[in-house]
Amino acid sequence: MRKTVALSLLVLACGSVQADTTVDVSRIYGKIKFVDSFPDYKVKVVDSFPDLKVKKVDSFPDSAGKWKTVDSFPDYKIQIVDSCPDFKIQYADSFPGPN
Repeated sequence: MRKTVALSLLVLACGSVQADTTVDVSRIYGKIKFVDSFPDYKVKVVDSFPDLKVKKVDSFPDSAGKWKTVDSFPDYKIQIVDSCPDFKIQYADSFPGPN
């Protein structure tokens, strides 16, 4: 009974329960557009224990964790959220990539 109630609360809080919720963050790099709706991924910015360390770059976003912010023709659309993220990021000046 308690598991059912807890699962129901999770569904209400985060929208839905998916079978596989893991994201291969090592493949999230390139041209990124920050959006308020219809994202490819929902992301929470944290100060510690991230899934991915992100370095903002102006050119050559060609490896894991290197993001170039664009307004058109993005590789991924990202929405910054406070709860129920697909994965967590931390902005870094060096050594971007998965943790």
